[in-house]
Amino acid sequence: MNIFDFQAASLAGPSIDLARYRGQVLLIVNTASACGFTPQYKGLEAVYRRFHARGLAVLGFPCNQFGHQEPGGEAEIGAFCEENYGVTFPLFAKVDVNGAGAHPLFRYLKHAAPGVLGTKLIKWNFTKFLVGRDGAVVKRYGPRTKPEKIAGDIEALLPR
Repeated sequence: MNIFDFQAASLAGPSIDLARYRGQVLLIVNTASACGFTPQYKGLEAVYRRFHARGLAVLGFPCNQFGHQEPGGEAEIGAFCEENYGVTFPLFAKVDVNGAGAHPLFRYLKHAAPGVLGTKLIKWNFTKFLVGRDGAVVKRYGPRTKPEKIAGDIEALLPR
């Protein structure tokens, strides 16, 4: 099993088969619009624009599990991200990343790349998972790691 075996609802509603990203490097992030880390949208977009032509896809998954920092609906989330941060990378419908209702993708990601001391929980918004072109999880980054700090790891996985 790998990332390409999952599906997720897009922000616009239809379900997307993640197999459409086969052969690309992915940066999967749980996001929120009212978080202290929300300005990372700008860095995520910059990394996306820098490497997209070489095969990077950034996938944003809004989540309201941490301090209720993503209270809006899908249309509101999309408008906020576009208007405030110029986000053009794919955004998906809100998901839970922890607990019994956690989206299967995030259950898989947490198992494939546990956090500090082997924790299977995501501790906060803007936790990032870097996935290779083969669909295998390469590395997990905490919320404090800014997207620009991941650029070297991303570039190492992209074709030259």
